Amino acid sequence: MLHLLAFRHGESDANAGSATTDPATIALTETGHRQAQNLANTFSLLPDLIVVSPFLRAQQTAAPLMAKFADVPVETWSIHEFTYLSPAKCSGMTVAIRRPMVEAYWHRADTDYVDGEGAESFAQLMARVFDTQQRLASLAGKGIHNVVMVGHGQFLQALRAVMDGTIPDVSSKTMQLFRQLEHTQAIRNTAGFAAAWNGETWQNVTPLPAP
Repeated sequence: MLHLLAFRHGESDANAGSATTDPATIALTETGHRQAQNLANTFSLLPDLIVVSPFLRAQQTAAPLMAKFADVPVETWSIHEFTYLSPAKCSGMTVAIRRPMVEAYWHRADTDYVDGEGAESFAQLMARVFDTQQRLASLAGKGIHNVVMVGHGQFLQALRAVMDGTIPDVSSKTMQLFRQLEHTQAIRNTAGFAAAWNGETWQNVTPLPAP
């Protein structure tokens, strides 16, 4: 049996309403750093592996966990956040300013649409998600039983929905369903979910509140 505990990063500058440029370099706020430390302080299970997104805010969130479990291997996987708007078009914008562009993207409901350089389609996001859940399942055969993942809200939302069967495939319908989940079950900073792989299916997919 492989057990996964997946957490979203702490509060970032973008979450706090600041204007940002490169999605990969958005940093934690002071509150975010406190949330990251609190996550590590309240974490007692010794993991066999820590998996983290390459984006700065996830790396910063994982840092206290990595310091606490200094002997645990750390791997950076392609579990970075879903960047569906071209960063070049959104440079220097706040979340509030981007909102009309966001709504237009989701209203389109085109799984293959790419907004521009540096963006990816919903289908490309889901390809990363399906690959990640398969890669996680394969760890069980390598003697790894407890994995901690530090990533991002939308990516983890999609991964959770794949694991619990809510999103079985990629279509305009499941893209709209995903957006609905983001409105009704958004994963908050340092919250996440737990799941277990029994060798055949994912089970016990349950939310984890922020500590």
